[in-house]
Amino acid sequence: MKIGFYPRLAWSGIRKNKELYIPYLLTCIGMIMMYYIVSYLYTGSLLSTVRGGDIVAALMGLGRFVIGVFSVIFLFYTHSFLIRRRKREFGLYSILGMNKLNLARIMIWESVTVICISLVSGLAFGILFSKLAELLMNYILRADVNYSMQINPENVRQTVILYLVIFLLILVVTLRQIHVTDPIQLLRSENVGERPPKANWPMALIGAALLGIAYYLAVSIEDPVAAMLWFFLAVLLVVGGTYLLFIAGSVALCRLLQKNKRYYYKTNHFVSVSSMVYRMKRNGAGLASICILCTMVLVMLSSTVCLYGGQESSLRSRYPRNIMTDNRADSYEQLREENYAPIRAAIEEVLSAHGQTAAARNILDYSYVALAGVLHEGTIWAGTSNIYNLEDATYGDMWEIFVVSLADYNRLMKTQETLEPGQLLLYTTKRRFRQESLQFAGTEQVWQVKRVKSFVDNGVDSMQIIPSMFLIVEDVESFIQPMAEWAEDYGDSLLQYDWIYGFDLDCSVEEQGTIFYEIMGKLSQLPEQGVLLHCSVESVASNRSDFQQMYGGLFFLGIMLSIVFVFATTLIMYYKQISEGYEDQSRFVILQKVGMTRKEIKKTINSQVMTVFFLPLLAAGIHLGFAFPFLYKGLMLLNFKNLWLLLQVAIAAYLLFGVGYVVVYRITSRAYYHLVGGAK
Repeated sequence: MKIGFYPRLAWSGIRKNKELYIPYLLTCIGMIMMYYIVSYLYTGSLLSTVRGGDIVAALMGLGRFVIGVFSVIFLFYTHSFLIRRRKREFGLYSILGMNKLNLARIMIWESVTVICISLVSGLAFGILFSKLAELLMNYILRADVNYSMQINPENVRQTVILYLVIFLLILVVTLRQIHVTDPIQLLRSENVGERPPKANWPMALIGAALLGIAYYLAVSIEDPVAAMLWFFLAVLLVVGGTYLLFIAGSVALCRLLQKNKRYYYKTNHFVSVSSMVYRMKRNGAGLASICILCTMVLVMLSSTVCLYGGQESSLRSRYPRNIMTDNRADSYEQLREENYAPIRAAIEEVLSAHGQTAAARNILDYSYVALAGVLHEGTIWAGTSNIYNLEDATYGDMWEIFVVSLADYNRLMKTQETLEPGQLLLYTTKRRFRQESLQFAGTEQVWQVKRVKSFVDNGVDSMQIIPSMFLIVEDVESFIQPMAEWAEDYGDSLLQYDWIYGFDLDCSVEEQGTIFYEIMGKLSQLPEQGVLLHCSVESVASNRSDFQQMYGGLFFLGIMLSIVFVFATTLIMYYKQISEGYEDQSRFVILQKVGMTRKEIKKTINSQVMTVFFLPLLAAGIHLGFAFPFLYKGLMLLNFKNLWLLLQVAIAAYLLFGVGYVVVYRITSRAYYHLVGGAK
């Protein structure tokens, strides 16, 4: 054969199947572009110049890994739609005299063409939009803007290597399919699976059971730590249950609709249901993929938008006042006013120099005794080592316990609570305490619980993933005496004694930073003056950037991955419409010949497409609703507590995504109608 015959034949095949190849090429270009952009941000100079940039860099590294893995799965999946349509063409080539080596050469040249177009265009767009993405990240992270354009050769090399490997693997799989299939099978490949499958009720019930278990885990687990431990199992159950229900359950649903004579024996329903049932097994897998991708986008957007929008409240939960000092004592006896006075004086000296009056400070001033423990069978075992010593104890049984005096509680909360003998007030975070009494191991006293609804943030609770229990008692010293004696006997540093002193400032962020460093310098000199407490100081102003980098990085990563998943969802919907349009074309030709009008065909198409393509959106909404408790508990571990904001964002994300989904549906359904409704 002449030189250039196979390249021309390959290009002709791509050109004549442009309605299949153009979306596939756009997908490849988009994946390469997104991978390069995230790689550019991961290794770029921006993250090395901002405070907390290492956190964002780690997030970008995670995003690059996710996009890489998803590219492998998704490009194989979309290529299967494309090659299914081409198999009939290859079968025709075989009948006309081409052998499998000739077909392989055509496929190799097609792959070379796709690789060249995808890599060149993807890298070009990636380099072009990488700076725009960096500017967007600058805005989100509130970093300084650098308008210089850079190209990292290492990022280009890694991107080229990764996608060359993916394209070569796709080519190998395609060549194997052609090699093991005879020409007659290639010609009939589009009709494979045309036998109407039976309703697989056991598989549908298993799918429903898997979803039921996942939903039960989501709504029944209250502890955030336990929720996150079970979260990944629940995700696997949802994915498995979704696929089983869409594959087997959709067939069963079609069978039920066929048995409903009042529904089935109507022109539009009769044709659409009878058409769907023939290919629902394969169709169900694609619909399940759409549903899972929709759910991923909704969960990702809801969580990252909430974290970014609620970062100020999370920051103030971690730092309840502009300046926070934590002053630790070696014993409870040291928590006395005479030890506090030098610290107050040193802080007051700095504040007075900056004109900060006491009236504007919103002072937080109280002491507590802290210990970690395991709540097991109604008894608190002091010390985290008991997690290994108690049978059936889990990490979900661990608590951080703060013992506070009743006098401090009433002063801080402006209440007049009283306690009976053997009674205490109890407030918990992250998890409910349902018992009416509690007891510490090794003591005989059983304390009756009187619950309160709130207490001030101390900054410590927000740093930990385990829940906190605030015990408000009349006499702290006598309450902790048994535990202190136990700790002394065993030489265990079981108890921590802290005095919290914090206050707000009425000045600019820059001046707050100056005051913070001056206070830190003053407190560092106190041990030389004989002060017994060990002082540490924190500032909202000096730590705000760390929060902004972490939450901003998560928000940006959520945007990037959502774009990738939305793009994937759109392409799957388009390919399903195209492939099913070709399959249904001959059926509607016959129906037109027996008298069905174009108006009736359009009604039938709308009935079929709406039934099929709005099921994933509905199922994604149900998944999001049951995932909501899991989502909220996970965000609590990141110090987010605004339930109402999360609910609003989740509803808004679903509605906005639903609008976009409808737009995509309308566009892709036109392609289907063009193939089917336009048949004469």
